Amino acid sequence: MSNQVQPIYILPEGTQRTQGKSAHKNNILAAKLVGETVRTTLGPKGMDKMLVDSMGDIIVTNDGVTILEEMQIEHPAAKMIVEIAKTQENEVGDGTTTAVVLAGELLKNAELLLEKDIHPTIIAKGYRLAEKKAMEILNKICSDITILDTDILEKIAQTAMTGKGAENSKENLANLTVETVKSIAEGSSIDKNNIKIEKKVGGSVEDTELVKGIILDKERVNSSMPKKVDNPKIVLIDSALEIKTTEIDAKIQITDPNQIQAFMDQEENMLKKMVDKIEKSGANVVFCQKGIDDLVQHFLAKKGIYAVRRVKRSDMTKLSKATGAKIATNLDELSSEDLGAAQCVEEKKVGEEEMTFVSGCKNPKSVTLLIRGGTEHVVDEIKRAIEDAIGDVIASIKVGKVVAGAGAVEIELANQLRSYANSLSGREQLAVLSYADSMEIIPITLAENSGLDPIDVVTEMKSSHDNNLIHSGINVFSGKVMDSWKEGIIEPLKIKTQAISSSTEVAIMILRIDDVIAGSGTGEGQPTPDGQNLQM
Repeated sequence: MSNQVQPIYILPEGTQRTQGKSAHKNNILAAKLVGETVRTTLGPKGMDKMLVDSMGDIIVTNDGVTILEEMQIEHPAAKMIVEIAKTQENEVGDGTTTAVVLAGELLKNAELLLEKDIHPTIIAKGYRLAEKKAMEILNKICSDITILDTDILEKIAQTAMTGKGAENSKENLANLTVETVKSIAEGSSIDKNNIKIEKKVGGSVEDTELVKGIILDKERVNSSMPKKVDNPKIVLIDSALEIKTTEIDAKIQITDPNQIQAFMDQEENMLKKMVDKIEKSGANVVFCQKGIDDLVQHFLAKKGIYAVRRVKRSDMTKLSKATGAKIATNLDELSSEDLGAAQCVEEKKVGEEEMTFVSGCKNPKSVTLLIRGGTEHVVDEIKRAIEDAIGDVIASIKVGKVVAGAGAVEIELANQLRSYANSLSGREQLAVLSYADSMEIIPITLAENSGLDPIDVVTEMKSSHDNNLIHSGINVFSGKVMDSWKEGIIEPLKIKTQAISSSTEVAIMILRIDDVIAGSGTGEGQPTPDGQNLQM
């Protein structure tokens, strides 16, 4: 009788399983690769990526979250890193590259500790202690700000745009950004959705303008209507200006040709009554969420009423906030109190298309930025830069705290975390030191992307910080250390706190995985036992 033990299979055929050090290595390698991919885009001298999809569409950008979303990453650990970028984008709107690079570096330094046989849970505990301490340090070194600090807010917007396609016009765009955010602010409550960003190819970036109202990518429904209405009385209707069709099938039997005419006359009268109700309310501009019958268009044009149809629901809400008009469903109850006001409603040709401008609204709580640029790719990148700047300005006002940029914060954190590590006993101390080292990846990357020697730069910055110059950052243009605050390189505190907390959480989660079981139907790019299949 043979003593050979029959192997027991508990997983389906084709399942791949990676365990222990191999699983750690594999996941950390994937996370590091994601960090390395976007790392070259960081900072004022960061480079761009050209992404071409299967349809041949091109995106040229250095926006971290856009790059990672378009890359369609397959590896499960790498996907977790991409989630950090999405969270950062949703919470702040900027700092996505910082968050991803930080997560990659935290895992890279954790790997060195794993090789020294330090248990992942000890590293995780040390990282949590370091994160908590980092938040305390950040709250001590930040400065307060309010919505009235226009100058600082403009510098924050400029910092967000530096290194992106909008850089050449950043002063003008920063002014527009701050003015936009201030105009929709209601106390400390600011909703980013109240800013409509329209983009049109043509002109130059300098032609980008803020409209105190709403721009619709729509033209008037009838060319006989007035092209411009001054001091308009605006009505918003979310039902169709058409004859309603019956819900159930209905047959109408006609025995006399005159009945057909009577039937059509009745329809015409019903449509005419709709127009009469609109006119009676005093409205001379109509925005309709649904369709407008051809006959209604004719009657409106005869009465000199400007009308636009099939306006998006989101735009109807914005129009209501900008003009003060109430959205009406029932024309029978329409009154002058439901109407909104603006300085002017006008159809203008922008580029190749006709657009409707509702401008000069008094105290609008929804506004539009019209972005112009030479090509589609330029306009798209300007839009991404402005969205980052808007996110930064809103985050600064909401939290009310800002910090110096250019790597100053990260060096200060690294310095103070090292002092904190020395107060700890046990192996957690090594994890906190690794965490402190990880913080330096941001200034190191800024230096590398600028063609500077990172060791020289970081050493000089550390020396400045040792002399209590906590705003000392790197001037990537001169290669010297500067006072970031005086130079106007300022960022919202929320960028740093969000990036640190999400990157730490994901790093800890990946460190705690010691077994990867990948089902056979999960496609390519899955981790294999030899760690070779890291398709990205």
